[in-house]
Amino acid sequence: MEYIRIITGNGEALDIYQMLIPCLENIEVLPQSIEPIYLKAVGLTEADADHFRFALVRLQVYADIHRYVDSDEMQKMKYVAQILEKIIFGNLMLETESFSSE
Repeated sequence: MEYIRIITGNGEALDIYQMLIPCLENIEVLPQSIEPIYLKAVGLTEADADHFRFALVRLQVYADIHRYVDSDEMQKMKYVAQILEKIIFGNLMLETESFSSE
């Protein structure tokens, strides 16, 4: 799978994307990659951090769209993206909140 194409969208690739790809190729790599990816992410400029966050969002959207093609692979992709987004940014951009009506 061409992860870099999904991650970059129409933008340019950031160095941090190369740290993300091994986690997508083999989810077993994720636990030991969390800290290095986090440390790289906190050093990004605000604009690059936004690009990185949207890369993680693109992975989640791609996984949702293609969830019936290879559900196990898409579930892993979405998991990696969500875990990193929560750790680095504190929440999920695509997370829905329920509002109580008054």
